[in-house]
Amino acid sequence: MNQSEPIDIFKERLKAARAMRGLNQAELAAKAGLPPASVSHFESGPRKPSFDNLKALATALDVTTDYLLGRADTPEASAATVGRLHRDLGKLTEQDLRLATEFVELLVKQRGVKESE
Repeated sequence: MNQSEPIDIFKERLKAARAMRGLNQAELAAKAGLPPASVSHFESGPRKPSFDNLKALATALDVTTDYLLGRADTPEASAATVGRLHRDLGKLTEQDLRLATEFVELLVKQRGVKESE
């Protein structure tokens, strides 16, 4: 993997997520609380978003930061849902976590998705 690959994925994912939500660059910028030029720069590549800007973009697009960074392949899991699940993990017992893991594995297997995907 070369150094520029993650940024190329980010640019592509940002454009795709924006199109999926039916937003133009100015609308996304307004929704994320960013200057319109920032979205343009992020999509064209000369600038990388800060962590705060990445979070704002993911929230505005209702996708995870992992999707935008190319670490997850589907945008379906909303940032709010994933965040809630993550926060609630700390409330579970070790036995609950094992059961949750088994349930997720069952759902993945049911969909026919390989574990490595």
